Amino acid sequence: MTEPTAIGALDLAALVSSRICHDVINPVSAITNGLEMLDEEQDAAMREAAMDLIRKSARQATVRLQFARLAFGAAGSAGAEIDLRDAEKVARDFVQVIKHTLTWQGPAVTLPKNKVKLLLNMVALGVIALPRGGNIDVEISGNPPDVAFMIVAKGQGAKLNEQVTGLLTGGDGGDINPHSIQPYYAGCVASAAGMPVSVDLRDGEVEMRAG
Repeated sequence: MTEPTAIGALDLAALVSSRICHDVINPVSAITNGLEMLDEEQDAAMREAAMDLIRKSARQATVRLQFARLAFGAAGSAGAEIDLRDAEKVARDFVQVIKHTLTWQGPAVTLPKNKVKLLLNMVALGVIALPRGGNIDVEISGNPPDVAFMIVAKGQGAKLNEQVTGLLTGGDGGDINPHSIQPYYAGCVASAAGMPVSVDLRDGEVEMRAG
């Protein structure tokens, strides 16, 4: 039996930070490019195109940071709870800017922050599972705070590789880098929340369950 992959607290913090920076660097760079275009262009149509680039990129950066704040951040003091309505909003915005769609079924209640962080990380992994786009179904069941999550990513070519599923389910996932830190972190949060995760891969679907 292989041992679960484990890294130290400093490496975890560094890799999560790298992942967040990776997610926002492109829209921030696009904002810079748009501002440079405004400085150089006098043509009204080109200036409007630059402004459109800036607006879209600023929204994308904001959405990604708001999502990361709940999915990775402290989100309040120890023992804090998070409103699922807030989680749903950041999840919808996050999925939308990546051109996917989201359906969400669940009660409008507060849950312990680690459970909400796990839910959002599972949504993010649903996005990763859909390289060609698709829909992410979120279902929250049970009597809060004793809940269960089911996230189903549906789309052409839907898949999570063995490393991702291994790290997510608390198994051996090999070397961890900024690209693979997401499932490792989700697995750590699942353990802290007492909600082990299972993954079922089917043709055109990836199903993740926790709880």
